[in-house]
Amino acid sequence: MRVMVLVKASKESEAGVLPDEKILADMGKFNEELVNAGIMTAGEGLHPSSKGARVKFSGGTPTVIDGPFSETKELVAGFWLWQVKSMDEAIAWLKKAPFGGGTEVEIRPLFEAEDFGENFTPELREQEERLREKIASEGANG
Repeated sequence: MRVMVLVKASKESEAGVLPDEKILADMGKFNEELVNAGIMTAGEGLHPSSKGARVKFSGGTPTVIDGPFSETKELVAGFWLWQVKSMDEAIAWLKKAPFGGGTEVEIRPLFEAEDFGENFTPELREQEERLREKIASEGANG
């Protein structure tokens, strides 16, 4: 199963405070363990919401709202994509992460093709596969 691990924003991350060398080294070591175990497929940190925007869709015209956004607890500071056998395995790995006090991290399963049942027609499955292959080949070239 694939899961997204969402690292919640904090007042510090929203203020643009960057991690120190020790935190970067500890996280690099943890990421290396994840990659070597075949768990991590992607992961990135995000700039504060002050550098972002939201697009709200209601009615006919989307509305753009520039950051920053006030509700820190609803914001994401970074993420991983992991391939695991179960939610229990994801939780076990996350418990090893080098986070300090107050950090909140959420794990959520990604939808897989079989989750959509017969609504995900053979044509839609084929399109999805083509897109995944294109992303993978362009990622290797980019």
